Amino acid sequence: MGVRNLNGPAELTTEEDRLLANPPRHVRWNLVLVSFMRILALIWIVKGLAAWAAILGFGGSTPYEARTLGYQATTVYFAVLDLVAAVGLWLASTWGGVLWLLAVMSHLILAVFFPRFVANSTLLVALLILCTMIYLTISWLAAIDE
Repeated sequence: MGVRNLNGPAELTTEEDRLLANPPRHVRWNLVLVSFMRILALIWIVKGLAAWAAILGFGGSTPYEARTLGYQATTVYFAVLDLVAAVGLWLASTWGGVLWLLAVMSHLILAVFFPRFVANSTLLVALLILCTMIYLTISWLAAIDE
């Protein structure tokens, strides 16, 4: 034990005393997870609103009604799913993460098998995979932290 002075601040003489006075900063993975989910929620709100803009005819050269039925179905699917997933992500709920993973996996599967229905640039696919890996890693670390 270190020598304590009752009249002034304590002298820190051992390593244990120094660690107790300045504890190491601990990353709170739950806070990191909630922050990441809220950032994803904002991105997915924009993605969902972009799908609704395509349905309502804002932007785009070809009218929505003139597109193929497959394109129309996927646009409506993502217009609904993306916004519901964004709300769940913002609330940091389990169902929000599950719906977000469903939306990402749906987008990736459609980008591989039906590339004309969804945006499928290499950069976008890489970003979706990266976001999924980051989400799963942070979720795992938050579960271990509890």
